Amino acid sequence: MADEYVPESAQVVISGAGPNGLMLACELALSGIRPVVLDKLPGPSSEPKANGLVGQVVRILDMRGLYQACTGDDDPPQPCYGWRFAAMPLNFLGLPDNPMYAMHMPQPRLVRLLEKRARDLGVDLRWGHELIGLRPASESVALNVSSAERDYAMAAGYLVGADGGRSLVRKTLGIEFPGSTAPTVGRLAHVHIPDHLRRPDGSVRIPGFGQLPVGHSRFDRGGMIYAEFEPGRPLLGTLEFGLSIDEEPMTLAELRDSASRVLGTDIPLEEPKGPGPHALRRINGQNTRHAERYRDGRVLLLGDAAHVHSPMGGPGLNLGLQDTINLGWKLAAQIKGWAPVGLLDTYQSERHPVGQRVMMHSLAQTALMAPGPEIAALRLLLGELFTIPDVTKHMAALLAGSDVAYDVGDGHPLSGRLVPDLTMQDGRRVDELLRYARPVLLDLAAGGIADVACGWADRVDTVGAAIADPPAAAMLIRPDGYIAWAANTFGDAEKSSLRSALERWFGYE
Repeated sequence: MADEYVPESAQVVISGAGPNGLMLACELALSGIRPVVLDKLPGPSSEPKANGLVGQVVRILDMRGLYQACTGDDDPPQPCYGWRFAAMPLNFLGLPDNPMYAMHMPQPRLVRLLEKRARDLGVDLRWGHELIGLRPASESVALNVSSAERDYAMAAGYLVGADGGRSLVRKTLGIEFPGSTAPTVGRLAHVHIPDHLRRPDGSVRIPGFGQLPVGHSRFDRGGMIYAEFEPGRPLLGTLEFGLSIDEEPMTLAELRDSASRVLGTDIPLEEPKGPGPHALRRINGQNTRHAERYRDGRVLLLGDAAHVHSPMGGPGLNLGLQDTINLGWKLAAQIKGWAPVGLLDTYQSERHPVGQRVMMHSLAQTALMAPGPEIAALRLLLGELFTIPDVTKHMAALLAGSDVAYDVGDGHPLSGRLVPDLTMQDGRRVDELLRYARPVLLDLAAGGIADVACGWADRVDTVGAAIADPPAAAMLIRPDGYIAWAANTFGDAEKSSLRSALERWFGYE
């Protein structure tokens, strides 16, 4: 009798090798789990998409040692002192504890960097292998995979759908994806602007119009973005209200006509110079949609599979990669058997509200770009409000993603928030303690903490250090950089609350 066929198995299969899928694979690998990553593309995409990272995710990358790899800069990231909200300037200069960071990084380059990191960590990365079907069960998820060489079956302990806004994983599970579609047409392309029109500050002089500044601008007839993220490769985009009926592929002539309508004059743009691929795309109707849930049993959603929104302001990678860092250590704990009951469900309870905040400010920015005197008046009013220090602080936290504190069951003001950017007296930075995605119990003044935490030594690193004017005597920092517990003193009550926090997040002794 022939042997019964047994499909290949993996503890975790990730469908989608974009930034979020690859980052999750790296996080799991740091925890000793070797995931399988599937992607239908033959290799990393060179398609121009996001051009940078904005918000707290920049510090998250620093925690994993990736900021230096991305920038080549040995210095830690520094907050940025300005940003734009619906093309209106925000000034963060002098803002205490500014949470807003920004880092230029074309998405194709980020994907290649994460691919190398994943391979170095031993991840089983399969380009040209497409997930074509799935059937969840109580103990595993049955998968069907197709490649040029063969079609085959797999059994996954857990499946993560990082497969984009049209996610097969989400659709197969029947997870609702409610939201709205704005009646807009966005057009974007790499172009060539004659050198004599380009200004040293990065702006461009348009004959018959004047200076077109760097970044987003809003005019009476629509919006425009201009930026030279890479030398010699300016990006020009337009935003018009009212859906297009043109189903033909986007052309540069179409962008030129759109720019002329928005500005009221022609822009002397030409075909881009140098090697491609060059951006040339139209988005007819901007979707804003949010999955009703991020988890269905042994299947989880990540990135665009869980949420899509306008790219204005650059929140996408901040949201998606922070989702990834939140999920990675929890999924690893579940697989390794020490996760307390309900830990994996906190991926939904913690990150879904953050996604809702991004949907809110993304929709608000789209609305504020619309034409009309009423919108112009509203922008003038908001511009006045943006000069008020408390409003500026609120906007920085909103755009950085730091305005939502997780419910970690601890009442200290630091608990539930990203650990402050601290440098210890011996020169080490707190971010450097999180390189290997392990939790850290940081003893800054308390003493005696190690005795309480000794039963978790296999899961939690205890570090003693001194910091001038420490924000707390001790902090329990989760692998995602968020504080699970903190105390200003360390008596019997604090010992008990620390033990409770260790049990809540990292299981029992």
